[in-house]
Amino acid sequence: MNKLWGHFSTITAHKIKVGQLCFRCGLYKQGLLHDLSKYSWVEISAGVKYFQGNRSPIEKEKETIGYSLGWLHHKGRNKHHWEYWVDMGKDGMQGTAMPVNYVVEMFCDRVTATKIYQKDKYTDQAPYEYYLRGRHRYMMHPDTHQLLETMLKMLADTDLDTTIQYIRKEILKNQ
Repeated sequence: MNKLWGHFSTITAHKIKVGQLCFRCGLYKQGLLHDLSKYSWVEISAGVKYFQGNRSPIEKEKETIGYSLGWLHHKGRNKHHWEYWVDMGKDGMQGTAMPVNYVVEMFCDRVTATKIYQKDKYTDQAPYEYYLRGRHRYMMHPDTHQLLETMLKMLADTDLDTTIQYIRKEILKNQ
């Protein structure tokens, strides 16, 4: 499998699966528009160059050149990434509270990315475990942290159907 086809099929499968999960949560527009920037030249060229198939090419690009042009482009155009919401405040750089619908899309994105990369090794605990390993590095607003962690912990403790039902009835009830 060549890198172009491997990357294209991975991002397309991811986009479709996140879209399906967003639809299940009631986020139809976000499901359709999710990650369209991944098909831009800057993101697809970096994705193909650093494609490995078992993890994001962004990580390999950062390891290789110290930063990722694809990631810088992506996070600045996709509101479901907490990095989009980092801004200069009176005390320096800080996370601002994300709108709830984008936190739910971030949940969908994280669950799907974990499934894509872990394949048969995926469990409903895996997205929460990944979050816990990295949370000390996130410059997320405390409310955003709490909401994302609540959804990921519920998934780890129950299952996806129960978590989606909770998201629809409790988290997005006023959306």
